[in-house]
Amino acid sequence: MDNPSKSIRDLSLRLLSVEASARSKTDPHEAIAVCEKLRESLTRLAGAEGFSSLMRRALSLARSEFPVLETVQILPDGRLDGFGDLVEKKGDRAAAALVSNFLSLLVTFIGEPMTIRLVHENWPQLKPDRKP
Repeated sequence: MDNPSKSIRDLSLRLLSVEASARSKTDPHEAIAVCEKLRESLTRLAGAEGFSSLMRRALSLARSEFPVLETVQILPDGRLDGFGDLVEKKGDRAAAALVSNFLSLLVTFIGEPMTIRLVHENWPQLKPDRKP
């Protein structure tokens, strides 16, 4: 798979930014919030295993660029475990890589229109004219 496109990387950064601005100090990292919203939506469409498969692949791709992600695991229900431990070391760039790879895989498997629809269902404050 190719690296995520610039538009996908930009969209990932926008999603992380939206979640970061809504986050309190006690909330989990914004990448966890983004992944959790996507997990809830995609589990309804593809089941927990479908979501987990995509997340495992996205994590594997992101690990090739950010080995610090080796500590992150995907739980059976698709939730991320161990991400909070690495936030102090390259967490923001690693988070962007994880989310970008996930969205890129999503575009590959369900198409751009459905991915955009899914993003805007979860983040209605984003303008719909921005496409991956």
